[in-house]
Amino acid sequence: MKWQEMQLGSFLTLKRGYDLPSSKRSEGMIPVISSSGITGCHSVAKVEGPGVVTGRYGTLGEVFFVQDDFWPLNTALYVQDFKGNDPRFSAYFLKSILAGTLSDKAAVPGINRNDLHARKIVVSTDIGHQKTIAAIISAYDDLIENNRRRIQLLEESARLLFREWFVYLRFPGHEHVRMINGVPDEWEKVPLGDIAPFKYGKALKKDDRLPGPVPVFGSSGIVGYHEKALVSGPTIIVGRKGNVGSIYWSFEDCHPIDTVFYIDACNCSLYLYYSLQQVAFISTDVAVPGLNRDFAHSRRVVFPEIKLRRLFEEKVAKCHQQINVLQELIGKLESARNLLLPRLMNGEIPV
Repeated sequence: MKWQEMQLGSFLTLKRGYDLPSSKRSEGMIPVISSSGITGCHSVAKVEGPGVVTGRYGTLGEVFFVQDDFWPLNTALYVQDFKGNDPRFSAYFLKSILAGTLSDKAAVPGINRNDLHARKIVVSTDIGHQKTIAAIISAYDDLIENNRRRIQLLEESARLLFREWFVYLRFPGHEHVRMINGVPDEWEKVPLGDIAPFKYGKALKKDDRLPGPVPVFGSSGIVGYHEKALVSGPTIIVGRKGNVGSIYWSFEDCHPIDTVFYIDACNCSLYLYYSLQQVAFISTDVAVPGLNRDFAHSRRVVFPEIKLRRLFEEKVAKCHQQINVLQELIGKLESARNLLLPRLMNGEIPV
């Protein structure tokens, strides 16, 4: 095996991405990638795939492998020249050396690519060896992605059932129900604040998180893990800042951070979770864009009679039981991959 010590800039060349405001994007299938991943699409590519992107501003230390052509934004760095190295291996190598190394530079507004190029590394330069390592790690990523797709299908089946019963009103026995103003007689429209008041999440910076099994929720979903929970599950999480109005369900204890609201266990239900996905939550704060709690509490939610709600929840609970199993499996796969990655990259595990 050809392990060599060199500067990162001798292994690959990083370049700053390109400005592309949302107003300048045209409809297309080209992914636009920022420091936090895919943030939209465009009709024109700036870089040919496969490619690798990492954060320059904002989210630092995350690394994204892109199979097809793409547009890297100016908040990110992308690999301009792989210098004969395997692109997928290069992505995993960057992920390994950047993980946990940039968060201590919070006072610095961004990462200088010249500093990264000057960084001393020890890396395998044997292309066959690189491909073997990449194949081992990508097997974990493929399993994780397949399980995520299965979760999406299960959630979509539950959403379709909700729409069929409670939006299109084709629920069991609907033919025999009296309708008043387009709503079944025994159903109610209730202000959200009366049945499920929103509570504020609590800040938990990445540097303050301790290794543990508790998922940490932000407005984009699970953003990490911690040793202690803030709230008991199940709970519903609602995006307050950033991804305003995003809705997540956590069956287990979790820690919602300060970019979200949450609904505690005594007030949440699977019916409410799918019902909230139909609510038009919008950003209402002018000075600081975000979801205003009073506005959210004023939104009215349709509540059917209890027997129908229970029947719906019995059906979707089966989907969520499978989802919980898949989420636990994803967590185990991610842990195994994260333990394996640095050991493969430094040669501790021979392949």
